[in-house]
Amino acid sequence: MTFPNDNPRAVVLLSGGLDSSTVLGLAVRNGYQPAALSFRYGQRHTVELERAAKIAAHFGAEHRIIDINIGSFGGSALTDQAIDVPLDATPGGVIPPTYVPGRNTVFIAVGLSLAEAIDAGSLHLGITAVDYSGYPDCRPDYLAAYQTLADLATMAGREGHGARLVAPLLEMSKADIVRTALDVGVPVDLTWSCYSGGTEPCGLCDSCRIRDEALLDTGHPELMTRRGRERLGV
Repeated sequence: MTFPNDNPRAVVLLSGGLDSSTVLGLAVRNGYQPAALSFRYGQRHTVELERAAKIAAHFGAEHRIIDINIGSFGGSALTDQAIDVPLDATPGGVIPPTYVPGRNTVFIAVGLSLAEAIDAGSLHLGITAVDYSGYPDCRPDYLAAYQTLADLATMAGREGHGARLVAPLLEMSKADIVRTALDVGVPVDLTWSCYSGGTEPCGLCDSCRIRDEALLDTGHPELMTRRGRERLGV
């Protein structure tokens, strides 16, 4: 295995959802020494943080949770109780109200700070531009531009050994992500992708819909949400 900057130390942004958990599993499988980083950012619920802790423990990764309350600004259904989480599929090409202004930009900045502080050679992200909601901060051009910024904004970058941004799921379909998750040993039943809180996933939000359909396509209806199975007649 060849590591960025010949350095196996890595930071993995871990939300507790399927995508970021798969990225952590891939990092472990590929021989990285990952530190998982999660954020309490004023999101609608913290179930995902509880799941992130369990996923990190499952893979034997150290885990930090950082408080950075960008959710107090509002402007997103994931942070503002006055904005309903949409329970109908979002039309293609439309950025949904679940987009959180500046979230990935802030998270990656903090991740780069941690990476430089602990001398990690890479920062691993669960962003994906395929089969998803078209968020502006989950696209290849965004990632490329951020790498340029990271190389200019850090001492390590200026010295030629700054952290590389690694996004292994960027061009994967959700079905491929499910297959990869199972291959690297992600306990999929422990992950939480639902935009709503509660004791069980809603099965209706965009995230639940895309996840359930991928689980069905890959032959794993037992991992679908209850409402997803009802909706898809499984």
